[in-house]
Amino acid sequence: MIADVRERLDRVPFLPFVIRTSDEHEYSVPTVNHAFITPRGNRAIVVAHNGATAVLGPLHINSVIDQPNGE
Repeated sequence: MIADVRERLDRVPFLPFVIRTSDEHEYSVPTVNHAFITPRGNRAIVVAHNGATAVLGPLHINSVIDQPNGE
């Protein structure tokens, strides 16, 4: 699933997406600056508008959902 996140972050033009985890939490990625992959490629970091961060491991990412309208 980390590869799916990386693919969406590299997409041009960028389209907003949501990462859904195994605990059914959803992390919105409205811009390319709200998420990144760690250098080792084993974690996705999502930064919320309020500055809170979530470190997501590949085993806990269930799906990556495109949101072309940002909704």
